[in-house]
Amino acid sequence: MSNFIEYKNIQIYFTDEGSGQPIVLLHGFLENSTMWNNLKPHLLKNNRVICIDLLGHGKTECLESVHTMEHMAEAVYHVLAHLNVNHCILIGHSMGGYVALAFAKLFSSKISGLCLMNSTYKADDDELKLLRARANELVKDNFKNIVQLSFTNLFAPQSKIDYKEAIKAALSEALKTSVHGYIAAQEGMRIRLDSKVVFKQLKCKKLIIIGEKDTVIDGDILKKEAHELQTEIVEFPDGHMSHIENNEDFTYNIVHFIENI
Repeated sequence: MSNFIEYKNIQIYFTDEGSGQPIVLLHGFLENSTMWNNLKPHLLKNNRVICIDLLGHGKTECLESVHTMEHMAEAVYHVLAHLNVNHCILIGHSMGGYVALAFAKLFSSKISGLCLMNSTYKADDDELKLLRARANELVKDNFKNIVQLSFTNLFAPQSKIDYKEAIKAALSEALKTSVHGYIAAQEGMRIRLDSKVVFKQLKCKKLIIIGEKDTVIDGDILKKEAHELQTEIVEFPDGHMSHIENNEDFTYNIVHFIENI
């Protein structure tokens, strides 16, 4: 089922399919719920799958000039309350992982499993905060070129050749994001706080997926802290877009993670 729900005078888009254990899929920055199209058929065999377009992305409208991760988490909660979902497994890609962590901070009792996919509980360092602020200035006059450049750089060098058509399709979706949505989300990510304590205290099965050549996420730090945080780490050999670059192994590990909750 595809549907819209009103939230604070805007429309939030979501899909709700299948039956069984609820799995909530949260896309990343400049993505939308279509990024899960290859994964969903595998999950729908035994689960209820809910995909939500986050604020300012896909078919969901913008809410504020800044979309904090808490704003997005509250919108996710509103959808789940509407669907009478009391417990769920959250899988969040990149920004979707930050939203999942904000959700965990606000509604930890609702989570039965959490996967940070090419994501982190770490806050932005000063260099990344500066890059986000600069991008928000540049994108006002040069949206298409900024999005093309930043999006393409998420992939490992060989992936840009091997998955040219898939990258082209994903970029087409990215360019549908409004400038308002871009800026609001970038600023929300820039000001987000460190969530290590939230992640550590979460009493459920946890998984972090990282890419060896990911230029956004520092996987080495996550690997060092995995034992302390009682989380499993799966590392793929490529970049930030595991669902495209490592689709088969990614799907296997997600299904395995869910089956063991």
